[in-house]
Amino acid sequence: MGSLTAFVMYAFALYAGYSSIGIIPIVVGISLFGVWGSYYSSDKIVLAMTGAKVIDHETAPQLFNLVHEITIASGLPMPKVAIVQDEAPNAFATGRDPQHAVIAFTTGILEVMDREQLQGVAAHELAHVANRDTLVSAVAATTAGAIALLSDFLIRMTYFGGGRRDSNGGGNPLVLVAALVAAILAPIAAVLLKAAISRKREALADATAVAFTRNPTGLRRALETLASDSTVVHQKSNAVAHLWIESPLDNKMTSKLFATHPAIEDRIANLRALEKTGPSAN
Repeated sequence: MGSLTAFVMYAFALYAGYSSIGIIPIVVGISLFGVWGSYYSSDKIVLAMTGAKVIDHETAPQLFNLVHEITIASGLPMPKVAIVQDEAPNAFATGRDPQHAVIAFTTGILEVMDREQLQGVAAHELAHVANRDTLVSAVAATTAGAIALLSDFLIRMTYFGGGRRDSNGGGNPLVLVAALVAAILAPIAAVLLKAAISRKREALADATAVAFTRNPTGLRRALETLASDSTVVHQKSNAVAHLWIESPLDNKMTSKLFATHPAIEDRIANLRALEKTGPSAN
C-alpha cells in the first residue's frame, strides 16, 4: 500500500512538472512509512480486510487447544486465533512478531479437515510466525518498490537531465529506447522478486511445520484436500493473497515465475518424500 501511494504521488509530481531530484527522498520516505506502518499494524489490518474474528477457548475450545499444542511444540507464545466466515478451505498467519501473531482459519477448512490435517495447517502457519515472514514480506516490498522508483528516476535523469540534445531538441533515440525497456522491465523485476521470496518462504514454512509436528502426513493430507477443492476465498486481493496457505490468485494459468506459492503438487511431493525418509532427514 505504501509503495502504491508513493508511485501515485511520484506520477502526480511529474505530471505537475516537478521533476527535481528532491522529490525522490520524499517519495521513498512515504513508501517506507506506508510499508513499515502496514507491517507494524499487520495483524489489525489483515483481520479487518479478511473479516476474521478473534476467538477464545470458550468460543472454540477444540481449535484453541489444537493451536496451543503446536505452540508448545514450537516454543512460541500462544497467538491470537481467529475464524473467517468463508466456505473455501484456507488459513493464514500474520503479525509483526510472535508476540503479536494471529492465526486464522476459514469455516470451510474447519468443516472439511480432521484433527491431524488441522495440526499440519496450524504448524505451517506458526512456522510463518517463527520464521518472521511478515517482516521478510515488508523487506521484499520495500526492496521491490525501491527498485522500480530508482529505476524510473535514473531513466529520467539520463534522458531529461543528460544535457545531450540534438539540434531539433530531441533526445538520443537509443537512450529513449533503453528508458522505455527499463521502465517496462523494472516493475516486472520487482514483482518477480517478491514472488520468488514468497515461494521460498512457503517452502520453508512447510519444512518448519514438519519439524514442529514430526508428522509430514498431516500437512500432506491437508494440502491434498486443498488441491482437490475448487472454491476460492472471497478475500483474494493482491494485498493478502500471499498470506493464505493456498493462494487464491495462483492457478494453472499463472506462470510459476509470478506465483506466490510453489505448485501445490510439488509441496505434496516434498512432504511424501519426508514421509519416506522421516522428518529428521529434513
